[in-house]
This record gives sequence, C-alpha cells and structure tokens, in this order.
Amino acid sequence: MFPHPLLRTCPLLRGRKLLRRSLRVQVPGGCGHGAEGGRPNVVRFRAVFPVLVLVLGLTLLTAGFLEVEMAGRTQMVFLNENATIFCKIPGFPHLDINSMGITWFRKAQLSEIEIKLFEFFGDHKVAFRPGANVSPWRLKRGDASLQLPGVQLWEAGEYRCELVVTPQKAQGRVWLEVVAHPVSSLFLEQAGVKDNEDKHILCKSSGFYPEDINITWKRWTQKDPQFQEISEDVITGPTMKNEDGTFNITSYLRLKPSLEDNVTIYQCVVWHVSSLMCQSFNFTPILIESEKKTDSWIVWLYIGLISTGLIVLILFLYYFIWKLRGCKAKFRLMFWSRLWEFRSHGQCMVLGSSQG
Repeated sequence: MFPHPLLRTCPLLRGRKLLRRSLRVQVPGGCGHGAEGGRPNVVRFRAVFPVLVLVLGLTLLTAGFLEVEMAGRTQMVFLNENATIFCKIPGFPHLDINSMGITWFRKAQLSEIEIKLFEFFGDHKVAFRPGANVSPWRLKRGDASLQLPGVQLWEAGEYRCELVVTPQKAQGRVWLEVVAHPVSSLFLEQAGVKDNEDKHILCKSSGFYPEDINITWKRWTQKDPQFQEISEDVITGPTMKNEDGTFNITSYLRLKPSLEDNVTIYQCVVWHVSSLMCQSFNFTPILIESEKKTDSWIVWLYIGLISTGLIVLILFLYYFIWKLRGCKAKFRLMFWSRLWEFRSHGQCMVLGSSQG
C-alpha cells in the first residue's frame, strides 16, 4: 500500500511514522500472546535513539525557522552622515546573545571579494571597519542592524548580514547607495558686464553625488500667471568632479538688456536622486532695474546741481563785472569833473590875484 501524499511531503510526519514502525516489533512467543497475533513488544532504547534524534531535529526546524529582514533591496544613506544598515530577526523578541553570533560583510561595486566589517560571538567582538558596531541590547530584541559613522562614497556596495542562532543560520543582503545633496544658489552675473550687453542669471549646484542631475528654467509674467519652461537662451555646462568625488555644475540663462515685462520672475528648478522633491529658486530682475533707475536719478541730480552752480557762478560774475564797470564809469566821471573844477578854480584864483 502506498503511503499517504502528506507523509511523502512532510518530513515530520514521515519521521513519526518511522518511529512508530520501529517501536513495533513482532516477537514470537510473547507474554500472553501467540507468535502471529500477539501484541508488539517495546525494543530497547538504544535501537530507537537515532530515530528519536531525527524526529526531534525535524520538529525543531519546522517549529522555528530562522530568517532575517532587510530594508528592501536598496538602502540609501547620505555622505558624511551616520548610517544604520537594517537587519532584523522577526519572531524572536528575546534572544540569548551568548549562544548566537552576527557577522557583517561588504562587497565593493566593481569587486567580487567580500570584506569583513564586523563580527560578534559571545564575548568576541571585533570591528574591522572603524566605528562599526551592533548594539548588544538591540541584538537581544532581534535587531542586528549595523551602525556606521561618517559614511563615505567608496563604502557603497552590497552588504551581507550573517546571523547564527544555534543551531540555525540565516543571512540577508542589501545594496547600499551613498548620495550627497546638491547645494544650489541663484545669482546675477556682475563682473565684466556693461549696461548695453546681455546679462546672465547663474544657477549653480555643487557637492552632489551621483553625477546625474537635471536643471530646468521657468518664467512667470503678469500676462501668463503660470510658470512656463524656457528652452531658449539656456546654456548648461558640463559636470565638474571635485577632489572628494562629488560634482559641480552651472547653468546660465541669458537676459536681454530691456525686459518685455517689468514684473518677471525667473525660476531655476534642480532635481537630484538624493532629494525627494525638486529644489526651486526664484529671481526677480525688477530689483536690478530699480537699482539702475535709482542710480540714474542720483547721476541726474548731481548733473542738475552742478549745472545750477555753474549758472549761479556765471550770474554772480556777470553781476560783479557789471557793477565794476559801473563803478569805473562813475569814478572816471568824478575824476574829470573834479579835475575840471580844479582847473576852473585855479584859473579864478590866478585872475583875482593879478587884478589886485
């Protein structure tokens, strides 16, 4: 007779059936029974011990299968920040850390060689990567996460968590991606630009990783209250690599000397994988135009004051010269009149003396 299908698929049931068969042995001439129809006798314990061990092992593996949970296939951490690479044991709220062990490995992006980072077995605890650690009190609660301070770009790769809870063993893998936020700024180009030349708005992003980044320009006017993407007069330079492995990039938007609308807002939109949302920066050139108007008003004020001063000076000189001429004419008239009186008076005195 063929065994039941469940017995063929379940090791535990097969082991139990084998135990029952081993315990039943037909012994001729048994006590109170015949050789053919008597009750089975129990054999010695040494004969059934291997079968008993097999059944207990199958029961242990079936009742408590060990496994670990990671933070998905990929985990993202930020450059120069402290990172925690998750590795947890579900279903084990309390563990004896004296009878278990944890080992962490790392495999670089372009290498097949695993490097041991951390291991812990009872009283043995070694950190092969400076600062690497697994908290013992968290490990008692089933959390074997690896803590790494100050993660660098070269530490990206595949991480493997290998856990042993006697007599079981489990492992989990996760890909660690190290990223860096872009630091962006928006400003107007000033140096070497004349008033009658085209100006540029610069949108600069620096210190980001990985290299892929997207910069777009938008414009808002009173005529169109929605931001519209600009495709013309935009120049985006190549990415430049820094010494620490991060990248920089600059995008230029050309502005014409005269704006079509006095109220125009330009927007630089930066997208990078390290940010959940796009970064937006606004710039309003009307502030620059008002500064120009203020500067021109001051220049014209100075010109007006200087012109007024010159006019006042000219009028004063003209008045002084005119008065001086008038005084000279009076002086001349007085001089000649005095001279004439003197001559006339002198002649009269001479004539009077001669007659006497």
